[in-house]
Amino acid sequence: MKKLAMLCSVSMISCSVFAQPQTKSETGLTFPGEKHFKNIRQLTFGGDNAEAYFSNNGKAISFQRTAPKDGVPCDQIFYAVLPKSAKEAFKPKLVSTGKGRTTCAYIMPDNKHVLYASTHLASADCPPVPDRNVTKKYVWPIYEGYDIFVADLNGKIVKQLTNEPGYDGEAVVSPKGDKIIFTSMRNGDLDLYTMDIDGSNVKQITDAPGYDGGAWFSPDGSKIVWRASRPQPGEELDAYKDLLKQGLVMPTQMEVFTANADGSDVKQITRLGQANWAPNFTPDGKHIIFASNHEYKHGFPFNIYIVDLDGNNLEKISRDNGFDAFPMFSPDGKKLIFSSNRNNGGTHDTNIFICDWVD
Repeated sequence: MKKLAMLCSVSMISCSVFAQPQTKSETGLTFPGEKHFKNIRQLTFGGDNAEAYFSNNGKAISFQRTAPKDGVPCDQIFYAVLPKSAKEAFKPKLVSTGKGRTTCAYIMPDNKHVLYASTHLASADCPPVPDRNVTKKYVWPIYEGYDIFVADLNGKIVKQLTNEPGYDGEAVVSPKGDKIIFTSMRNGDLDLYTMDIDGSNVKQITDAPGYDGGAWFSPDGSKIVWRASRPQPGEELDAYKDLLKQGLVMPTQMEVFTANADGSDVKQITRLGQANWAPNFTPDGKHIIFASNHEYKHGFPFNIYIVDLDGNNLEKISRDNGFDAFPMFSPDGKKLIFSSNRNNGGTHDTNIFICDWVD
């Protein structure tokens, strides 16, 4: 009954939490040098809001949110139609179960369903987070209870797409609407797989030791881009495997890779060092936008960059002194959405921002 009460409170407060008016002018939300951002708007206020992704028609987004003070103790999936004007409120609604932990939502091609990974079948409770006093390092948990589901916009799960032991998550749909790419540990390592939109015809498409994740299709569906760690044989690879046995991965050394959609013709795009991740294609398919901390010796801040497909012409896009990541262009290329620590009043809050893109 306590869980049910918590879910009811989430549903009741979600609109009021997100619909606060923008409190700063556009200049207060951008930094000098962010020449590509225009008419920026903050969509969420408070909590940890991330991985906001456009629907294929550009009219809605899905995203994940943690906000303990609002009754969301760990990541749950929300859906919202984007406001058409600055005067219109942003009104997301919960579309995951409210149980367990979720990640990496994506709106299905019919714009009536949402794809996401969740641990709710393993446990209704939030899974424990790694104790950094024990690990002594920054790590991500790889919860073996994650499976991939499809739910309607009222939160009703209509299909479970994966049911293998171990982690299945980070799923994205091809622009053609025929394939899903995702990360799985079903072979004992974190590799990329594809499956048909109904969950059938599963194929492994990467096999190099290391973490392969966060993959996206190019606009025409012919290529993929993703983040990967490539620990070298010896101490690096042994340390990676040891953490993986504990359900952990250390994401501090990752680079951006591309390949054909079937996993062939793999190319390493960045060689910047440190963490280069959350990559996505630009709408013309000729560039990659991603997040990186490579400029900073201590691993922070993170900013957004764009690079050519051959790894040349690196351009810094965002200039927050905190965290800018998860960039995604709208399908028509006119808008950019991303997550950022900016305008959080000195807290650790991460919010979602949207802006017009200026070439």
